[in-house]
Amino acid sequence: MLILISPAKTLDYSTPNFKEYSHPDFASDIKSLVSVMKKKSAAEIAQLMHVSENLAELNEERYKRFQNEFNPENSKQALLAFKGDVYTKIDVDSYTYADFDFAQQHLRILSGLYGLLKPLDLIQPYRLEMGTRLETKKGKNLYEYWGTKIAKRIAEASAGKPIVNLASQEYFKAVDFKVLKSPVITIHFKEFKNEGYQTIGFFAKQARGMMTNFAIKNKITDPEALKVFNVEGYEFSEGLSDNLDWIFIR
Repeated sequence: MLILISPAKTLDYSTPNFKEYSHPDFASDIKSLVSVMKKKSAAEIAQLMHVSENLAELNEERYKRFQNEFNPENSKQALLAFKGDVYTKIDVDSYTYADFDFAQQHLRILSGLYGLLKPLDLIQPYRLEMGTRLETKKGKNLYEYWGTKIAKRIAEASAGKPIVNLASQEYFKAVDFKVLKSPVITIHFKEFKNEGYQTIGFFAKQARGMMTNFAIKNKITDPEALKVFNVEGYEFSEGLSDNLDWIFIR
């Protein structure tokens, strides 16, 4: 079983307690994207990413400082660096070596800049969402830039075993379904509101993190075992789910 999640915009580069690390797979592709971003001014970044002047200046500086070599001095492991809503519910501070090892085998993080990350891959600070309309020699956006590369790497990592999609639509759209040789189970989290069940973004993101954490801590390798997930009041709904779209409600 391989779990897919989205990255986060919020980053934490305080010194990690865990020293083991790996390197991103797509070194030349990352380098090409960084070279495109290095040429952009803060004003161009603000327009491209729809961010404030301050955030644009921060990211202009990040890309100017971006180095070809990834090491513990300029980078941090992806699972430890990301700190958005999903990641606040992944309790990495309590992880053992065995937990990190399991995550390294069974979890992948989709990324606009890095393509596909293993949890312990070193990443330098960046911002580049998958939905960004960044023009490159390969096309008019990042979906065209990455093409089938991400899906091919996922197919290798999953080796025919089921894929559990806990990523957002923006990111999972970068995975070319035709390339995958595994069943893909997409998990949805819904809240009871106004006499019906609805997806609420903030809660859905947190729940994705909770389920990822649940799978890692319990070393789950069969998606069926995820159906007992009941953290913070969620429960699997047999009636609302089908074979490949699983709904958890509360």
